[in-house]
Amino acid sequence: MTEKIYMFDTTLRDGTQGESISLSVRDKLQIIEKLDDAGIDYIEAGFPASNPKDEELFSILKNKKYSYSKIVAFGRTKYKNVFVEEDENIKMLIGSGADVACIFGKSSSFHVEKVIETTLDNNIEMIFDSIQYLKRNMPEVIFDGEHFFDGYKVNPQYAIKTLKAAEEAGADFVVLCDTNGGSLPLEIYGVLENVMKEIDIPVGIHFHNDSGCAVANSILSVSYGAAMVQGTINGYGERSGNADLCQIIPNLEIKLNKQCLKKDSIKHLTSLSRFVAEVANQIPISHQPFVGSSAFAHKAGMHVSGVSKLASAFEQIPPESVGNKRRILISELSGKKSIIIKALEFGIDLENNPKKVSEILERVQKMEHDGYQFEAADASFELLIKDITGTKKEYFTLESFRVLNEKKENGEMLSEATVKILINQNRIIETGEGVGPVNALDTALRKALARFYPDLKKIKLTDFKVRVLDEKKGTGAVVRVLIESSDGENNWGTIGVSENIIEASWQALQDSIIYGLNQIH
Repeated sequence: MTEKIYMFDTTLRDGTQGESISLSVRDKLQIIEKLDDAGIDYIEAGFPASNPKDEELFSILKNKKYSYSKIVAFGRTKYKNVFVEEDENIKMLIGSGADVACIFGKSSSFHVEKVIETTLDNNIEMIFDSIQYLKRNMPEVIFDGEHFFDGYKVNPQYAIKTLKAAEEAGADFVVLCDTNGGSLPLEIYGVLENVMKEIDIPVGIHFHNDSGCAVANSILSVSYGAAMVQGTINGYGERSGNADLCQIIPNLEIKLNKQCLKKDSIKHLTSLSRFVAEVANQIPISHQPFVGSSAFAHKAGMHVSGVSKLASAFEQIPPESVGNKRRILISELSGKKSIIIKALEFGIDLENNPKKVSEILERVQKMEHDGYQFEAADASFELLIKDITGTKKEYFTLESFRVLNEKKENGEMLSEATVKILINQNRIIETGEGVGPVNALDTALRKALARFYPDLKKIKLTDFKVRVLDEKKGTGAVVRVLIESSDGENNWGTIGVSENIIEASWQALQDSIIYGLNQIH
């Protein structure tokens, strides 16, 4: 029978302590829905005693019930020298309406004496009284032993004593926290072995990533008997972040045959990762294991050839098992097999056309030498293939364009662009204004195309990047422009390269529009 490992997500609490991450109440509610859909066992929604936003969230959650997940309210043990019944933090945990209370207390004798400045015995009393009182008023209580691993190094007997106090008070789980994130994998086994001898209730773990070992430590802890893993989606968190559940879950489920999510939910892990990144306004980490866009990307010609024969030759797991997909990257390192496989993605079979394959490869190598890079510009590469194979549809032909920039007396900058194009023997001239030259060009081109291609309004530019390729040449340097576009369902990237930033932008913009029209029509 598959062993169950409980997943405890703290993205909404510990994750929001990461730099540049802030979630509104609505953001948190959206993420809770996704985590529940995935089958996360515990969702730590926030710290109701810490801020009005979390108070509001819990007031809304009181009226919601989720099909799978338990909602957790986070807090601390009672304050020193205060009766537990009178502690405001404890009162707010009970009044939160949450399914579970998770409270932290000091497991390090150093922290007890030097940080919260009380006696070791009083700290034990704080832990015991808080958990006992919470258990009388809430169905489930989890104790997080803060700084447990560092505390164990200083005074192992006392660190374990804090866990035993929580156990005796009625805690459902005790969690060993590596709060400073400095523990190494080789240290974990001895600690877990001793804890398991002393504690009879289930043990959880909570690692931070300051030494880059949070995921490894979490997986090792499960193999040593831990029944709960705390972490965050994408590893968000303070300093270097928390243990990344998007790495831990597939390692445990696929490689160690543990049950972490509800049945078949792991195939939605990539979409969950990207959804949370989008809501948190974070750029997805392309090289993130399992769920990153580069996690199953192949660039070297030999690798691509191997994957085409047997995917497992260069992939640890099938990308589809976590909801990701294989990507073939095109560059000067590509071999002919890479071109053939990539062309098949576009519906073009080049297997028996070696002359065209060689022509495409030579063009790519020359263009990359000039500064092009097709890894993030699949749409431009598809258009290049279709151009060489004679299957590219020309929606318009450029006659010329002109861009003017004007600085007004009030300091406002305004750009004006005029484009002259041909569509089916029709010569069209349109002018557009914008906040910058690319915006003005985009506006003018859309106006010129609108009468013939009304569906063009579905296409939006979503990102615009400029990279200077040879900064030593100063203002005369070659620049690379990457544009990302979307029609609401699909996203694509296009590229332009030139010593003139307007020309490079036009190349990428033109490819974006042509590719988008090709998708719509």
